[in-house]
Amino acid sequence: MATINVRRLDDDVVERLKARAAANKRSLEGEVRHILETVARDDVQARWAEFRVVSAELRRQTAGRPQTPAEVLIREDRDFGHRF
Repeated sequence: MATINVRRLDDDVVERLKARAAANKRSLEGEVRHILETVARDDVQARWAEFRVVSAELRRQTAGRPQTPAEVLIREDRDFGHRF
């Protein structure tokens, strides 16, 4: 396993990391390790590729069906008194 050092971190950043670590019942080192592992696993390109596949399938399934414009749906919802 590798070791890295991070120099010149803002004191405020360290304090927020310590608070986050305490809230998650981890040491500061454990919290930083968790954050780095999570970010390193997050493959944005893979998520976009999956989104494109899912959206293409949805377009295929709904091709030829009449679509109601969003503003019509919103207006109907407001007219019936629904609020979010």
